[in-house]
Amino acid sequence: MKTIGLIGGISWQSTVVYYQVINRRTNELLGGSHSAKVLLNSVDFDEVARMQHEGRWDDFQDLLIDAAKGLERGGADFFLICANTPHIVADGVEKAVGNPLVHIGDATGQAIQQAGMKKVGLLGTRYTMEEDFLKGRLLDKFGIEAFVPEKSDRDVVHSVIYDELVKGVIRDESRAQYLKIIDKLTTKGAEGIVLGCTEIPLLVTPIDTKAVLFDTTTLHAERAVDLALNSVEAAAV
Repeated sequence: MKTIGLIGGISWQSTVVYYQVINRRTNELLGGSHSAKVLLNSVDFDEVARMQHEGRWDDFQDLLIDAAKGLERGGADFFLICANTPHIVADGVEKAVGNPLVHIGDATGQAIQQAGMKKVGLLGTRYTMEEDFLKGRLLDKFGIEAFVPEKSDRDVVHSVIYDELVKGVIRDESRAQYLKIIDKLTTKGAEGIVLGCTEIPLLVTPIDTKAVLFDTTTLHAERAVDLALNSVEAAAV
């Protein structure tokens, strides 16, 4: 079994889910009392959020590089950044570290591809929805078109993430807003909906909507287990 490295705390609310999913899937696959070998380097989200809001992406990249190198020194065989938005600097982080990065976009793209879908709606932070680092990867590597809500709805999605979800606040009113936005995306042709922020699955689950949801948190975590147990080729990271 390989050791999984996690850069967490972005936010800790979803990092908890990563740890649960990784260990649950490991036990399901191996049985007995097995659990995963995991190293966690958890950063301070307040510092991260300030860097993001101020557009200090170089500083943010340096922070993640330091975290990844710490995992490498600790014995991690590969690492995950436990959030979607930080993947805006994923290429730079991976180039600076010897260990391979398991990209959240690849885990998501593979699941969408397996579902036979070509067009999906994307929810996430403003950075994830408006920048190209995730949409572009889905299109270039998997031929999947990801489109986003109109600006007013993007503002709602973004504010709920930063003002509520990262703080562990779950409101029925916010869930209702998200479901309306999901319905709009479906009406516009989305075959499925990518929950492209690792906190969103805390608010919206498959029992809330008929739309097919792609939970990036779970997909990413399960991909890590498959790699750790050699269920898939390491070269595919």
